[in-house]
Amino acid sequence: MAFEDNAFKAKDQELILEEPLSMRIDGKPYAVVMRTPGDEINHAAGFFLSEGLVNQRDDFATIGYCTEEGVNVVTATLRPERKRVVKDLLERRGFVSQTSCGICGKELVKDIFQIVKPVTKHLKMSIADVGSCFAKLVDQQSLYKTTRGAHAAMILDTRLNPISFAEDVGRHNALDKAIGRVFMEKRLHESGLVVMSSRISYELVQKAARAGLEIIVALSRPTALAVELGSRLNMTLACIDTNDAVMVFCGKDRFQ
Repeated sequence: MAFEDNAFKAKDQELILEEPLSMRIDGKPYAVVMRTPGDEINHAAGFFLSEGLVNQRDDFATIGYCTEEGVNVVTATLRPERKRVVKDLLERRGFVSQTSCGICGKELVKDIFQIVKPVTKHLKMSIADVGSCFAKLVDQQSLYKTTRGAHAAMILDTRLNPISFAEDVGRHNALDKAIGRVFMEKRLHESGLVVMSSRISYELVQKAARAGLEIIVALSRPTALAVELGSRLNMTLACIDTNDAVMVFCGKDRFQ
C-alpha cells in the first residue's frame, strides 16, 4: 500500500530477498549468514579469505554450491598443506566475522592482526576521482533501484576501472561477493580500492585489508574503531559528506 493524495492505494512493491546461507569447510559447519541469493561461491570465497582461512584460490581443494531447491549450502575443502597452517583458525570458527560481545576494541584489533597485515602503498588518486567512482557504483545498482533495500560494493583496479561489483541486503555480504569474484578469478593483485554504498565498520576494513585494498570510499562516515584499524593497516578511509564534500579520515597521502 502507498499513501498518496491523502489515501492508501494498492501498489505493487518489489522487495529484496533474504535467505540463510550455510558455509561449511572440510565437512564442518563454519558460519551461517543471512544474504540475498546469488553469487554463492564468490560470497563464500570472499568470506573465507576475510577469515584468514585462504590466501589464494589454490588453497581450496574444492568449493561448490548445492543447487537442490531449499538447500543453501556452500561446501569447501582445503588442501592439506593449507589446513595445517590454519588449524587454530578452523577451531575458532567465525572469530573475526562475528561482532564480538564483551571484548574491548583494543583486544579486537589485536585479534584481527593475527590474520591481517598492513597494506602496501601504491595507489594515488585525486579528490575529483572520488565522485566519478561513486557515479560508476550508482550506475550499476539495479537491485537498489528496484527494491530500495540493497547495499553495493564495487572494486576498482589501480587505474580506477571497475573489475567487480555486487549487491546484497547486507553490506558485509556485498563486499564478500565483490572480493570473492576477483579472488576466484585470480585478479586480487589488480585491485586498488573499493567503493561502498554503506558506512564503514571495522569488519569492512578487515575484509578490505585481507584483499589488499588500499582505499575504502563510502557513502557514510566510518566508525571510530574502523578509523583506528584502518590507520594501523596503512589504509585510506573516506566518505562523501554533505554537499558532496569528500571527508578523509586516515591515509590522506594517497590523494594528490
